Amino acid sequence: DYERRLYILRKVISGRIHEETKGVDNGFYVVSMSSRTIVYKGMFLAYQVGAYYKDLTDPRFETALILVHQRFSTNTFPSWKLAHPYRMVAHNGEINTLRGNVNWMAARQASVDSELFGNDISKLWPISYEGQSDTACFDNALEFLTQGGYSLAHAMMMLIPEAWAGNKLMDQDRKAFYEYHAALMEPWDGPAAVAFTDGRQIGATLDRNGLRPARYIVTDDDRVIMASEAGVLPVPEERIVKKWRLQPGRMLLIDLEKGRIVSDEEIKSEIATRHPYKSWLANTQLILEDLKPVEPRALRRDVSLL
Repeated sequence: DYERRLYILRKVISGRIHEETKGVDNGFYVVSMSSRTIVYKGMFLAYQVGAYYKDLTDPRFETALILVHQRFSTNTFPSWKLAHPYRMVAHNGEINTLRGNVNWMAARQASVDSELFGNDISKLWPISYEGQSDTACFDNALEFLTQGGYSLAHAMMMLIPEAWAGNKLMDQDRKAFYEYHAALMEPWDGPAAVAFTDGRQIGATLDRNGLRPARYIVTDDDRVIMASEAGVLPVPEERIVKKWRLQPGRMLLIDLEKGRIVSDEEIKSEIATRHPYKSWLANTQLILEDLKPVEPRALRRDVSLL
């Protein structure tokens, strides 16, 4: 796969420069290296992007999707490479579990194997570099999962799961999916509205508590516009055929190859039933509460414990 080869090439280049500079920030950053998407970023306001990147004002330049995010740095010092959007995501919020997520990603490197990467798997380490923002690390994790074979929606369900534990309203197949993947990936938790794309699909999801706003409209000429607030772009009311908002843990997904909006229920039901997760859990999972109690041995008083 061409995209996967480009991903490996970029990781090799970045890794070697990181080693030679001993991790010191030297300003090197590959903004995008993809046959599907181009990333434009900078330390300026949104309306200034077009003046800086002239191809954005060229009438020959066309795209079926746009992912735009303007924000001010909150938990890192402002820098060009940490400006939004990233290679796959734009993110409004905070990932409060970042340190644990990054540590676990690094800890699993020794046990990761992939037929898609083969012997090139070692060229991908580290997945994330120290000093990055929470969104940059999340973007690294999402890219690693999708390049490793997971679909875009599947990877997002792993990283930002719904509130499934103890949820009596959730169907058993979806609950089994989340429970199975909980052993593979810890949730990237925190107040978050995340927009994501791989160039073929584009979507957005909210954290399980719905602590960030995300509203969208669908127009009669098949445009979908989603933003933190309603009315970001001027659209005549008579052109709008649907108005709605993302709900906690829900996903909005647009498949550009199929030319349609895929509902949260449809995409998650399809992914949750793709494999027999309930059977896998029954055969591999041990519940501590279900184990037979073991009688403690009598304390020996004829030997020293020192």
